[in-house]
Order: sequence, then C-alpha cells, then structure tokens
Amino acid sequence: MSRVELTNPDQITDERAETLAQIKGAFGVVPNMFKAVAHSPAALQSMWAQFGALGKGALGAKLGEMVAVAVADQNRCDYCLSAHTMLGKKAGATAEEMSDAQNGKSDDPRAAAVLALATVLVEKRGQIADADVQAARDAGLSQEEIVETVAHVALNVFTNYVNVALDVPVDFTRVALTR
Repeated sequence: MSRVELTNPDQITDERAETLAQIKGAFGVVPNMFKAVAHSPAALQSMWAQFGALGKGALGAKLGEMVAVAVADQNRCDYCLSAHTMLGKKAGATAEEMSDAQNGKSDDPRAAAVLALATVLVEKRGQIADADVQAARDAGLSQEEIVETVAHVALNVFTNYVNVALDVPVDFTRVALTR
C-alpha cells in the first residue's frame, strides 16, 4: 500500500489537470507514480518536463531507458525497473538489451560507455573522479552526452526515490531486481 494516497486524476481540476492529461495521452492511463507525485504541482510539472526534455536529447529514447533500468536496479526500485523495461522495449530495445542494461552492460560501445558513467555516478553518489569522466571521453562520449547522462541519472534517482520512499504500487509487468 502506498505511503501517500494516490490521487484520482479525474477529480483534479487545477493546474495539474493539463499535465495529467498529457501523461494519460502518452501512456493511455496515468501510472501510479504520477498519481502519487500529483500531490505536489511543482514536483509533477518538474518530473514531466524532465522526461519530455531528456526524451528529445542526444542520448535518444532507447539509451535513456537503458540508463533508467541500470539506475533503478542499483537503487532497488522495482517500480522504475518495471516501467522503464517496458518503455525501453517500446523504444526499440530487445529484452536482452534491457536485461544487460539493468546490469550496466551493453554490446554497443556507446551505450556501454553511457551505462558505465551512469552506474559509477550512482555508486559514488555523484562524487566521481576525473578518471571516470576521462573514461567516458576516451570511449567517445561528447560533452553533451556526458552532461545528459548526469541529467538522466538525476531524473531517475528522483523517480526511484519517489517510488521507493512512498512505496508506490507497481502497475506495470513486474521485472525482478538483480541487486
């Protein structure tokens, strides 16, 4: 049971209604995470805007979802792991690619470099070394891709913490954590 009541999007008529309508348009329903976050108009707007901005970024949707599952597994967030596994497959990833990403791995060199940076960011709570950034550069990541990886990690830590701290019920096909 969630530690906060899940809002009913059909009963919201203030500034949150438009954002929730956009979310419903994207998913066909309003996922429980957004129902929980909707208690705060600022948090809801922030989360949805970040998803929108990063979805159009240099990493692309597929790689963004791969980062999301790697971060979710490290943070033991089964909600986000389940949601982003489904979203990754919708973005063109195979089940094997998403499973590998969950463990911070990829056969694609660019994806492997992004996942390596993302996982070290979570492991070290952002306190990474110059060598960690240099490894990303040496693997061919641009400054834009490095900064965007940090942004993806930050967004996913936010959503992981919302779902874990508030014990939001998973409303996607559940994927098992590996950690």
